[in-house]
Amino acid sequence: MFHLAVKKYLERHGFEALRPKAVLFDMDGVLYDSMPNHAIAWQQSMAQFGIQMTADDAYATEGARGVDTIRKMVKRQQRRDIDEAEAQRMYDVKSHIFHSLPEAPIMPGVLDLMQQIQADGIQIGVVTGSGQRPLIQRILSDFENYVDEKHITTAYDVKHGKPNPDPYLVGLKKAGNLMPYEAIVVENAPLGVRAGVAAKIFTIAVNTGPLPAQILLDANADLLFPTMKEFSDNWHNLSLL
Repeated sequence: MFHLAVKKYLERHGFEALRPKAVLFDMDGVLYDSMPNHAIAWQQSMAQFGIQMTADDAYATEGARGVDTIRKMVKRQQRRDIDEAEAQRMYDVKSHIFHSLPEAPIMPGVLDLMQQIQADGIQIGVVTGSGQRPLIQRILSDFENYVDEKHITTAYDVKHGKPNPDPYLVGLKKAGNLMPYEAIVVENAPLGVRAGVAAKIFTIAVNTGPLPAQILLDANADLLFPTMKEFSDNWHNLSLL
């Protein structure tokens, strides 16, 4: 499975070999089991502005900049264009509701996976569509042995969020101006998978949410795991390639 996936990736992009020097993790649904809270916050906040957003909408748009998601929803449902400032005010309501909910737990298997990655001499980065400072501080606290702030890419580092490649291209730059074949992306959502693939990085999808696995495969994920723990249990198979 691993050899075939890597072979197809190399052939698709014309690279000679996959030589990972960094693993770039998405945050929500990858580092934290936080998507149920995000779904609640999205539904409750957008209802205050007359926007209907379902839990499936929250999962399908996960990874994008929040303000981009809001502007698209307003355009689709209310047939009007809003600027980034208005979208930010709406997103602030969503953020307030999210932070009022119980803290999301660290995703099972993540810490073990990071320990293996670090032991292999590979650096770890985070690439998130969020820009909320409390969440960034939590990453620095929970993963202090593995992640530092200079290796975290947020919504404020890019103009065009996922599914555009920009966030992961910035992640490569922060990891030391790496080439795409020198990194691995770990994502849980179709927009994030598309972003990693667009950046020509080997992209692993982990289906930690309710979306059908086929949606992640249709986004052209190079590999798919059902849980972070199973990915962690199989890291050695990938690192030996």
